[in-house]
Amino acid sequence: MRKFNVTGVCVPAKDYMVDINNKLEQIMRLVNDGCYFTINRARQFGKTTTLSRLQKTMPNEYVCARISFQGVGDESFETAGAFCKMFIGLIHTSLQFASVEEGYRESWVDCSVKDFTMLNRHISKMCRGKKVILMIDEVDKTSHNRVFLHFIDMLREKFLLQREDMDDTFHSVILTGVYDIKNIKLKLMNEGVYTPTVSEGKIYNSPWNIAVNFKVDMSFNPVEIASMLTEYEKDHKMGIDISAASNEIYNYTSGYPFLVSRICQCIDEELYRNWTAEGVQEAVKVLLAESNTLFGDLFKNLENSADLYNLIYDILIVGEKKIFNIDNPTIHLGSVYGIINESERYVAISNKIFEIRICDILFRKTR
Repeated sequence: MRKFNVTGVCVPAKDYMVDINNKLEQIMRLVNDGCYFTINRARQFGKTTTLSRLQKTMPNEYVCARISFQGVGDESFETAGAFCKMFIGLIHTSLQFASVEEGYRESWVDCSVKDFTMLNRHISKMCRGKKVILMIDEVDKTSHNRVFLHFIDMLREKFLLQREDMDDTFHSVILTGVYDIKNIKLKLMNEGVYTPTVSEGKIYNSPWNIAVNFKVDMSFNPVEIASMLTEYEKDHKMGIDISAASNEIYNYTSGYPFLVSRICQCIDEELYRNWTAEGVQEAVKVLLAESNTLFGDLFKNLENSADLYNLIYDILIVGEKKIFNIDNPTIHLGSVYGIINESERYVAISNKIFEIRICDILFRKTR
């Protein structure tokens, strides 16, 4: 029997899932056009699940290599040689689950590749005559690293040369992370690991400026939430008012994927399957009272940025209205973290659950 899943990637055969086919179709249009882009969204926003579903539905004309930097040790980013070895190994492992000839998969392993010049040539050889899609998940885990940024710069140069029919490289590259690689300096400066210098400006200035803007809405609207509840109703036949339940869930979450799934999980496993509006409200109370990694990240991000903390305080406690200007570094940072968004030109907390939880913390600190 399927369950609601809030930990790790969701799998249709095992988990109740929102129908994201419309989102996948939008992303595939970018892939078909040979675009390079970053899916940058806040933590637990369904990025890994989206990559998984995209890989599973990729047409056979593509060779899809999906890798992740999650859990890769720092030693793999200490030198160009170590990075090349790690990267090729991840590609080889990924292709074990792709519909490719064994000979092609094995030819990705080349122990002679020990620097980026050799990796550049190897990628050209492996991509020649094929449409290879490279997906890298959790890319900002190591994006402060000089070696990684040189790799991104190499992909950029290959992309530009391919447009002139002067090189062969990946047909499309998809990176996922909280931060947009095009604006990597935001992450570096926020972590206190980067101070701009003349000599390093070339390395850190927009190595991913070839990427197209990713405008696909990754949040779940009420109709999409209803698609998940419809699957649940087919299995349990409880007579759920799906429209009422999905709209009430959306009312509190604004479609934040983790919050949507956690409310559903709570109703199913802890609240005797009370799928009424009142049941949703009770699930929200349970969620607000618990500790989880999402809330942990939320409070950590507020504590690590005094400017962001003060912005949220002025909005929620003082009651000030702030014009939403994405060029403002503090507003940009809050948007990257998924804490705020734009509502009628003003800064707003992204969902009611965040608003309630943050208000509780702020009130406690002001007592």
